[in-house]
Amino acid sequence: MSASWVAHLESQLPAIQVVAPMLTAPVCVLLRRSRAAWMLAMTVTLGSLLTSLLMLRHVLLHGALSYQMGGWAPPWGIELRIEVLNAFVLVIVSGISSVVLSAAPGSLPKEVPEERHYLFYAAFLLCMTGLLGMTSAGDVFNVFVFLEISSLSSYTLVALGPSRRALVAAFRYLIVGTMGGTFLLLGIGMLYMMTGTLNIVDLGIRLVEVQGDRTLLVALACVVVGTSIKLALFPLGLWLPNAYTFAPAEVSAFLAATATKVSYYVLARFLFLIFGVSLAFDRLHFDHVLLPMALVAMFVGSLVAIFQTDLKRLLAYSSLAQVGYMVLGLALANRSGLTGGIVHLFNHALMKSGLFLVLAAVVLRLGATRLQDVRGLGRQMPWTMAAFVVGGLSLIGVPLTAGFVSKWYLVQGALESGRPLVAALILGSSLLAVVYVWRVVEEIYFQPAPEGRQVAEAPLGLLVPIWLLIGGTVVFGIFGSATADVARQAADLLLQGPPVGPALGGSP
Repeated sequence: MSASWVAHLESQLPAIQVVAPMLTAPVCVLLRRSRAAWMLAMTVTLGSLLTSLLMLRHVLLHGALSYQMGGWAPPWGIELRIEVLNAFVLVIVSGISSVVLSAAPGSLPKEVPEERHYLFYAAFLLCMTGLLGMTSAGDVFNVFVFLEISSLSSYTLVALGPSRRALVAAFRYLIVGTMGGTFLLLGIGMLYMMTGTLNIVDLGIRLVEVQGDRTLLVALACVVVGTSIKLALFPLGLWLPNAYTFAPAEVSAFLAATATKVSYYVLARFLFLIFGVSLAFDRLHFDHVLLPMALVAMFVGSLVAIFQTDLKRLLAYSSLAQVGYMVLGLALANRSGLTGGIVHLFNHALMKSGLFLVLAAVVLRLGATRLQDVRGLGRQMPWTMAAFVVGGLSLIGVPLTAGFVSKWYLVQGALESGRPLVAALILGSSLLAVVYVWRVVEEIYFQPAPEGRQVAEAPLGLLVPIWLLIGGTVVFGIFGSATADVARQAADLLLQGPPVGPALGGSP
């Protein structure tokens, strides 16, 4: 295999990553058969994972990877641009998609009628397409386009839930999601009006010339509000608990680990690579907005989770708190803080997706996820419940788990920025996680099972994906440098800010 052919293949990877699931989704509809649609979707997601790993390897060794649609050079043409940060996010999205989809045959029949399975797989691939496209897009308008693709398909996935309340949750998600998309589009429109370009690299260069324009402040505010709604940053993310609670557990496992992570990436890219640290933080002080919102999210999400009686709702509110940790890393705007926030993208994806798959196994065996229903389940489903305990320890941030690694970097970032109180609040909010995790542990191990209840362990087809994810929280807790090194390079890229130099296409 010649070097030139390998180089040519690598240059096509960004397009293959997005196009393959997009073209496969309608094929699933045509197939109609559940097993055939799953096998096709599984093949595509595994191929997407391999593609994303190859692209991450390329950017770590050789730098950014650019694909120009139709051969049109940016900023006039559409560009897919892969750098270390979005390559890392692509690995998260495709990896979680592969593991979650592998568990679908074991858990999906309990919550979604078989005649609708092909719709699930089609919507799953379309949502995956949107998330991968948002992450890969080199221009802000296509970020919005792919955002809408992922949003519309995620509304469909939530609506597939087994109860009628799933339809209400999906409708509320649609209303709030539409508001978020509208704010983002307004911000993009203002940026185009000021600069005459939509290319992300070109925008960062041209915005230097209009930094005194008040429209820029309004544009930044619209972008932050729009992405914060999609990210589910408190108090803009109150759509999330119902969506995660009433969606099928497979959908909750997928969306909790991917959708908010991509929205976080979009927010980070706008703040650091388009507006830049000097404008967004030094001049406009957006950290004064993001930091309090992140801290409030950390505490409110955990406090509300403590009082939940449904495990899916408990994990949903826990996700609101975990989003707070990630945004805290952005607000600190230093190397350690950003490293912690980016590492937490990966770590939270592992632990929360694994925990929701645990609940998929519980639904399969019990048909319910209320606290009173899982009493004594630790003795009847020992492997499944052990996975919940390990995932819960990672949520708390116990040493030797992945959650500890990201919180360690966040504490370092807070201390480096001269905010010891923030560091103390990170530790304090982790103690709240101890409370709601212990409530579950107490029920499953220290309360007797209902008399006469006989429950079998989860099938191997569910246990393997669960332990791939939950075991990953231990592996990456012990070998945290594997993800931290990539996250540190991504943090350095963000802190470099927009490139300095002439605009790509001349004057607008």
